[in-house]
Amino acid sequence: PVIPCVVSQWSVWSGCAEPCKTTYRVRRRHIIQEPRNGGEACPPLEERAGCVEYWTRQGTECKQSLIPALITTGGFGKARKKRSAADGSERAGYCVEFQLVAITPACLHSHHSYTHWMQYLREGHTVCVECQHPALDSRSLHCYGDGSGSKKNQLLHWQAVGNPQCKGTWKRIRQLDTCSCPSVHSFLFI
Repeated sequence: PVIPCVVSQWSVWSGCAEPCKTTYRVRRRHIIQEPRNGGEACPPLEERAGCVEYWTRQGTECKQSLIPALITTGGFGKARKKRSAADGSERAGYCVEFQLVAITPACLHSHHSYTHWMQYLREGHTVCVECQHPALDSRSLHCYGDGSGSKKNQLLHWQAVGNPQCKGTWKRIRQLDTCSCPSVHSFLFI
């Protein structure tokens, strides 16, 4: 008889491969039954996902300038707020305005539905990035990559979630209580 491949459930995700840098985490599954007699081949046994750990293995906070800000479209925030609204104990977030300085060409060539927002990124434009729960760290009371503590006109790095090739630099303009940018220029810290 034809016997297809059978694999286990996925393991839990590992921790980040390295602290204080954009890296990856891994989950694995193993083969329970090898395919035989022309049975369906086994699917991939390992998956990787983007990951950033903001604390060293010794428990100290990473230097902000080493960590790129991870951002996604502001539209994701509506779902995030609904999930966290039930508790209500989270500290209110804040907004940071940045001026985009450099953007990789990969941002313009994002064709998946979840990456269309990247096509609106343009050098020289001002963007708003909201810091809200759960990205708002309870220990430091800020979002990682928000540029707090950076010098005026210091170039800071950012990276888009969903397309690791879409990244660039920006300069922090100011921090506000709420964002006022148009929706295509409104983003979230992850």
